[in-house]
Amino acid sequence: STQPRINMIVLGIEGSANKIGVGIIREDGTILSNPRTTYITPPGEGFQPRQTAKHHQQQVLPMVHEALKLANLKKEDINAIAYTMGPGMGAPLRSVAVVARTLAQLWKVPILPVNHCVARILHPLFFS
Repeated sequence: STQPRINMIVLGIEGSANKIGVGIIREDGTILSNPRTTYITPPGEGFQPRQTAKHHQQQVLPMVHEALKLANLKKEDINAIAYTMGPGMGAPLRSVAVVARTLAQLWKVPILPVNHCVARILHPLFFS
């Protein structure tokens, strides 16, 4: 007998620079939620890696909860965790990777590293 096909649901975390976002997408391309926030510095100052990473660390778990709530899902509904592996700012990328790896281990789902540049190039093929 054949197993019924699961329409996979992936939670993705993007935090390669001063913005951080947590998106949940279904295999068919339906975006179920996509909350995001931006680390904003005082006028005339650029964003620094350490402060940007701290911002992401403070925001990412509440954003995961918000994304699940907006999508009307529970953690048990997630089939995989994706995260931006680079390129980008080192400290924010590491912060996102640690959270993604931890969630994948706790939730017992595969982890999917995503190249930021490749994702931007392929984006129009899936979402146009």
